[in-house]
Amino acid sequence: MRLVNHERNAIDLRTTPVHLGLGSRANPVEGFAWDPEVLRAHSVAVAADGAEGRTVAIFDGEGPCDHWERHPAGDELVVCLTGAVTVIRDVDGVPERVVLGPGEATVNPAGAWHVVDMAGRASILTITAGLGTDHRPRTDARPTGPVGTSGPQAP
Repeated sequence: MRLVNHERNAIDLRTTPVHLGLGSRANPVEGFAWDPEVLRAHSVAVAADGAEGRTVAIFDGEGPCDHWERHPAGDELVVCLTGAVTVIRDVDGVPERVVLGPGEATVNPAGAWHVVDMAGRASILTITAGLGTDHRPRTDARPTGPVGTSGPQAP
């Protein structure tokens, strides 16, 4: 995993997220994977950006998400590109559901536990503050505290 400077070719955000850092830098993340070792390496590579760094990625899928997550360092923007998705979040103990269609977006506030369920095949674009992201396996109950920190992850 490495940050690429001055990429001039097309970037597939489904396989190569882009890190937005201090100084208005936009660096593709070559060799990125949803693997604990790669996520740790990514966290180290972008640590100097602190809470201001963001990860931009596209996710395709269908069905319910299998984990809750939250981003204590900042808000997350979720944009529905295709299909339909439901964002379920817990804001200060109050559950919220937001249904999105193509071109619609919502903001998950910093620290709010959330999941994104896809109705059939769907795609979303996320802009995420990855510093200190927490994850917790999804159950029928809303999460009440962090299970662990694993760096930037899928919504």
